[in-house]
Amino acid sequence: MKSAEITQSGLLSREVYAGSPTSSSSNLIRVRKSNRHLLHDGVMMLRVLLLSLTLFTGLVQAAVLQRPISLDTGNGELYGSLLLPKSDAPVPVVLIVSGSGPTDRDGNNPDGGRNDSLKRLAWVLAKHNIASVRYDKRGVAASLAATPDERNLTLDAYVADAVAWGKKLKSDPRLGPLIMLGHSEGALIATLAAPQVDAAAVISISGTARPVDQVLRQQLSYRLPAPLMLRSNELLDSLKAGRVDTDVPPQLQVIFRPSVQPYLITLFRQDPAGAFARLKMPALIIQGSNDIQVGVGDAQMLKAAKPDAQLALIEGMNHVLRIVPNDVKRQLASYKDPQLPLASELGTRIISFIDGLHAR
Repeated sequence: MKSAEITQSGLLSREVYAGSPTSSSSNLIRVRKSNRHLLHDGVMMLRVLLLSLTLFTGLVQAAVLQRPISLDTGNGELYGSLLLPKSDAPVPVVLIVSGSGPTDRDGNNPDGGRNDSLKRLAWVLAKHNIASVRYDKRGVAASLAATPDERNLTLDAYVADAVAWGKKLKSDPRLGPLIMLGHSEGALIATLAAPQVDAAAVISISGTARPVDQVLRQQLSYRLPAPLMLRSNELLDSLKAGRVDTDVPPQLQVIFRPSVQPYLITLFRQDPAGAFARLKMPALIIQGSNDIQVGVGDAQMLKAAKPDAQLALIEGMNHVLRIVPNDVKRQLASYKDPQLPLASELGTRIISFIDGLHAR
């Protein structure tokens, strides 16, 4: 092969220059043969390694049942993905609730890019004998038909859907303890749903502790010029008071378009830290230090609200669960890179927490 010839040429070159000027032709032939053997052995070892990795991946996937799963809510059909490790005994199951807007079951957002963060997390769990279901929320991706008009979306409906998913999973004899896991806005949904379905535990990843209108005020203050920030605050005040305001400047339409305002009104009513404080079951708070959307301060506020919760601050992790520097270009690129590995500590912390539930 061409690549092999190039490599072999490089090896020969180093050997010849290293040799004595008086080396005989027979010695040179021996060097060439030796290098061919070394190269052949190296290529064979690489092939064996690649084959082993392929077989290992295949064995892992063969030991995990992958199935589409659906839920008839009585008010629309929702669709998701089940990963179920093969086991003779019931295994813990994690219901994964995705973040805000049109973010799908895998953690991908058509506005932000594909990164497969939640899909990758589900596979990390499956490899450690933990089942999971991740789903498209109503009005999103495969579940779009459940609520095609975003004017009809409410946070209450999202919570009710999570409760219905939880009840479905708890009725499955193949599944053991139910853990509610939410990412970003999904953390609030998981927190509100968990008591209603008597979940065994809650995991909040990149979840805010403050009411979301306060988070938006802070985020927008960094980005908007003064006149737009003034109008943004007026819109936030109206929505916080439960009033729709259709006078939205073009620059703010993506956030405050009239069709999404009914949903924002239901979202702004919630106090995430207060809801977290009311949880009676074990909880784990996970937050990355390099998250440009939710800060470490929110995680610390959640911990203060529920002192018996575990807090895992992962150095360098960002909002899409990757280790990325605090550099805007690198951060934005990670939102569109599904090949970038998850922060390894993320899986370690979650698995350790779930394993610890058995000891309680």
